[in-house]
Amino acid sequence: MGIINEEFDILLQDNIFTNTLNLISRSSTDDDICSIDNRILDRFCIDILPKIHHNVKYLILEPTSMERILLVSNYPNLTSLKLFNFEEHIALNYFTDKSIFQHIFKYQITELILENNDNYDYEEGIISSKEYNKNVYIPILTLFKNLQSLSIVGSSMLSYPPLSILNLPLNIFCSLNLTKLCIYVNSLDDCLYLLDGHLKQLTTFIVQIKNIHNNLSIIHNTDDLFNLECFSLTCYNLTNAYDNRVIPLFRRMKNLKKLTLYIRLANRSTFVDGTHLHKEILMHMSQLHTFTFYISSIIPYNDSFQLLVDNDIQQTFTNIGYYQTSCTVNYYRASKAICHVFSLPFTFDRLEMITNRFPTIIFHHVTYLQVFDKVQFKYKFFIRIAKAFPLLKYFTISSGLLSLIDFNKYEDDYIQSYPIIQFPHLISLNMMVENPYYIEQFLLNTKTHLPRLTELKLSYSHLKNVTKNFTRDATRHNCANIKQLIFCDECDYLTHFLHYFPVLDTVSYIKTIR
Repeated sequence: MGIINEEFDILLQDNIFTNTLNLISRSSTDDDICSIDNRILDRFCIDILPKIHHNVKYLILEPTSMERILLVSNYPNLTSLKLFNFEEHIALNYFTDKSIFQHIFKYQITELILENNDNYDYEEGIISSKEYNKNVYIPILTLFKNLQSLSIVGSSMLSYPPLSILNLPLNIFCSLNLTKLCIYVNSLDDCLYLLDGHLKQLTTFIVQIKNIHNNLSIIHNTDDLFNLECFSLTCYNLTNAYDNRVIPLFRRMKNLKKLTLYIRLANRSTFVDGTHLHKEILMHMSQLHTFTFYISSIIPYNDSFQLLVDNDIQQTFTNIGYYQTSCTVNYYRASKAICHVFSLPFTFDRLEMITNRFPTIIFHHVTYLQVFDKVQFKYKFFIRIAKAFPLLKYFTISSGLLSLIDFNKYEDDYIQSYPIIQFPHLISLNMMVENPYYIEQFLLNTKTHLPRLTELKLSYSHLKNVTKNFTRDATRHNCANIKQLIFCDECDYLTHFLHYFPVLDTVSYIKTIR
């Protein structure tokens, strides 16, 4: 504790430290680490916070320590609050008029950031979303009267329930103070509702939309959004409403200075390229100085279609003066083609429908990747993936192909000459495919190293085959840390199956292979 005390004494002399406190306790199963954390928290609450509470303007907390820290003082100058691992029960317990922190939340907090750790209940669907609106979104909008900046973001690939305006009382989301909003909504209608004049001072709007549909459920205001200077739209699900609904929204943003767009388009007649972006978006935004984008477009084609290649698409960006871009065109099915276009450097954390052909660049921010192709992915492809996506955490391999090799001969010495592929950050691997070759490739420790893999999605019969009925030592190492198994078929729960996964918590099933 002597070293810890000395560090605190130094920190107390630092003005920056007294303005912003990052008080996040580490969670660990190690009793020694936990006891040290508790002693640190004791020291903060007993010796440090009472001395500096009047200087604290920004608190970064987590739920386990939030109440104790906020009870130390009334923090008269606290205006910004960030909560990690936020869950529904926090709102139910603290974001109410009866909250013990009402005096802080109601009038002092002008900036609220919630890193959400709730998982959306897909079985419950909209019912869960309705409850979440009632228990989380309404209390936040009702209690925090002076918010100027509100950000609610997810902490993992599992999405928390989105905001659905249709499930809220009319005019609940109105504010004359809010200038920045970062939020996840259920539909484009919810996004349009927020831009209907309910947030008149909004200058920055960062929105992730679950679904963008063509059907219009309500009539929206179409006035220009003169105050909006920064807009970011992200939609991971495929949409066919881009031309009819998204482009008209962009046309309302006359004074936009910064635009970020991540969208996946289906059933268009042509690819989105530089010419399209200039004509439909850029030429209508005279103040725009930053355009960051990723757009994939899937189109049908036949024998009369003029096949385009990467250079054809790239030239359209050169023609409009956009040189920091990249693209790739793939004809991945007999009658389907996909084109990916994006700005450089690539700043998004997700990529889908990547085939054997992708640009030779490093995707430093991508943590989720889904690959698909009409030909089998070979060993060298996965070597490229490991190098191109160094921070990959979630990896999905999609293919309906059966094995192109004799699987019974594909033993761990089949490719001994190749180096072991390293995926140091991978925690979730989805291999619900017809081809057991990929399971062999990833589970053999002579081919792939997966030190952090905790979730595995695949066919039980394939897993049983590759592990030789859960007796194979060469696949045991990459299975050692798996906590969750998700199968698309029935399993027989043999005793040695359970012993093969020493830290296994849950086994579940999904109905379809995807």
